[in-house]
Amino acid sequence: MSKPLKLLIVEDSEDDTWLIVRQLQRGGLNPDFQRVETLGSMREALASQSWDIIISDYSLPRFGGPAALALYHQHNLDIPFIAVSGVMGEEAAVEMMKSGAHDYVMKNNLTRLEPAVRRELLAAQERRVRRQAEAARAHLAAIVEFCDEAIVGKTLDGTITSWNAAAERLYGYTAAEMIGRSVSILVPPYRPRDLPEIFEMATRGERLEPSETVRIRKDGTPVEVALIVSPIKDATGKVIGASSAARDISRRKEEERERLKLIQELTEALSRVKTLSGLLPICASCKKIRNDKGYWQQVETYVKEHSDAEFTHGLCPDCVKTLYPEYQLKV
Repeated sequence: MSKPLKLLIVEDSEDDTWLIVRQLQRGGLNPDFQRVETLGSMREALASQSWDIIISDYSLPRFGGPAALALYHQHNLDIPFIAVSGVMGEEAAVEMMKSGAHDYVMKNNLTRLEPAVRRELLAAQERRVRRQAEAARAHLAAIVEFCDEAIVGKTLDGTITSWNAAAERLYGYTAAEMIGRSVSILVPPYRPRDLPEIFEMATRGERLEPSETVRIRKDGTPVEVALIVSPIKDATGKVIGASSAARDISRRKEEERERLKLIQELTEALSRVKTLSGLLPICASCKKIRNDKGYWQQVETYVKEHSDAEFTHGLCPDCVKTLYPEYQLKV
């Protein structure tokens, strides 16, 4: 059984209501309906639940199609509203359509009702899908516009089609300056293969994994970036362009260079450090040391040449007693 069609009927005649319901049933629809015939009862029905469609008689003793349509608009509904009447003339029908009714059917020609209902239900569904898609695009556009990465869209020939605020901050160009121009303006002359390689991968539908490269700002200065490139496809899956997301890594790269420089300097300093090890031939009498070339050197000379040690000179207590006994205190 098909899903019930939640149908609100604005009609004062029970007989005409059943004629409408049976006509829809004969067309294969399954109406779950409620009949109202006053402004208050219609307002209560709209507040009590959601409806798939409203079918309204044009002329009722205490109510009517124009008033029902006005209440429909007050509730900001986007479901089909179809007027059905046995007395509505062409002028009144045109006026209802201008006021927002989706269709009208004469009661003496109810065979038109079921096709009209199906057509308007499909149109309402398409409007909902379109609104959802537009909302999703707007949400995505907001994310792209306000994210921290410079996102640039371009066609397969390199023409820029979109340029977010982060791209303006990173490269210095406004969107108005860049949209319609070639992305090659950002590529340094010494990297001629950057764009061909990117677009070759995009054309094959491949995503370029994060890579590091260089781009040129508006003021001519280079900026190091981490770049991700993804293909842009149409509804059929055909690749029609590429989208790149770039992040400024200049600071990180500079810190890396500083770390490498520091490591290199430390390595060089350590290579210059001289250490003493192994057996040292030393004279038992004068205490000179024989160097690698066979010459005898003073201890301090040899140590200074083979290490970073420096010497200060003084006398130990024993030498003071031996060399200058006159300065010894008598107890």
